[in-house]
Amino acid sequence: MKYENAKEAYAAYGIDTDSIIDRLSKIALSIHCWQGDDVGGFEKPHANLNGGGIQTTGHFPGKATSIPELKADLEKALALDGGAHRLNLHASYGEFGTTFVERNKIKPSHYDGWIEWAKKLGIGIDFNGTFFSHPLANDGYTLASKNKEIRDFWIEHEKRCRKIANYIGEKLNSPCILDTWIPDGAKNLTVDKIGYRRILKDSLDECFKIKYPPTHMKDAVETKLFGIGSEAFVAGSHEFYMNYAAHNNVMLCIDMGHFNLGEDVSDKISSILLFQDEMLLHISRPLHWDSDHVVLYNDDVKRVAEELVRSGKLEQVHIGLDFFDSSINRLGAWAVGTRAFRKALLFALLEPINMLKEMEEDGRGFETMALLERQNTLPFGTIWAEYCKKTGAPNDDEMVKRVMDWEKEIMAKRK
Repeated sequence: MKYENAKEAYAAYGIDTDSIIDRLSKIALSIHCWQGDDVGGFEKPHANLNGGGIQTTGHFPGKATSIPELKADLEKALALDGGAHRLNLHASYGEFGTTFVERNKIKPSHYDGWIEWAKKLGIGIDFNGTFFSHPLANDGYTLASKNKEIRDFWIEHEKRCRKIANYIGEKLNSPCILDTWIPDGAKNLTVDKIGYRRILKDSLDECFKIKYPPTHMKDAVETKLFGIGSEAFVAGSHEFYMNYAAHNNVMLCIDMGHFNLGEDVSDKISSILLFQDEMLLHISRPLHWDSDHVVLYNDDVKRVAEELVRSGKLEQVHIGLDFFDSSINRLGAWAVGTRAFRKALLFALLEPINMLKEMEEDGRGFETMALLERQNTLPFGTIWAEYCKKTGAPNDDEMVKRVMDWEKEIMAKRK
């Protein structure tokens, strides 16, 4: 009865909540593997026990120390969020066994276990080259390095990642999105910025020479403003990759944490989708710098979701999560972050867009503002509860209980 009343309240504004719930359940969120083990990876036996990750902080107990443990945690995380999913996998998470495999030697077969796991769950896989936590990345440059030996090593890594992505997409009959993010940049003043960017352009051209069918894999390049160790200069800036993507028919990846805090990331979406058919989004919660905080249902996240829906191109955007927090329960971080963005999408889908556009076009500014404010007091929570019920996900209180049970029964026993 409670849902029926809420459904009626939204119907007054022309919103069919049943169809919205059905649509939301089909939007796939690509869940990132690296939250489960603090971005350590499994290139060497117990490698992640010794750190070597990328700017994680905290020592909360219970992180995954093996691929079976990581898969178990991921399965639990997926069960805590209703709707469609994908796995976002880094190259350093291959199943290499006891033999160390250098990154310029990785093969598609190293990911067969993940593919079989994904088949069992009925999900797709996206992929990422791992251009960090490696001796040949210690000077701050990979694909933009002026050292040919270093540059060639990373070019070969990228070529192999693209081949692996194509293999994954073919095996799963679902396009694998291959995101390319590199840390290249400098902590202090850089004189030859155009030189490094020219090298990066040439390296990318070499990496992308082989054309794979878009039914199997799609390339994306990820922009960034700055990071720890690259405060003064980043070779792969937003402007660089926007131009590269436009000139080379490559997808652009926008990470919410890769811009100044004063920038409205949501405002970039319509400009990109007007000229490109698709884009990749990495959803995180920026806080002072590219810190990849757990996503919350806040204004920044809501604005991104609203723009995706208002643009009419929600299904043309590939959505991945990208955060890592080792100071709290890692499964809980996955659950809160994934469900927060799912809530943001639901709130955006429940917006009476046609009515709002008509008011805006008629110059009825006050009424537009008032209707947007009215949406905040409509029974959104009841619709969310119904969504959880219909998709088999726990409600918010039950979600917390299941996370704590997993911590007590599984994570607490890990060393």
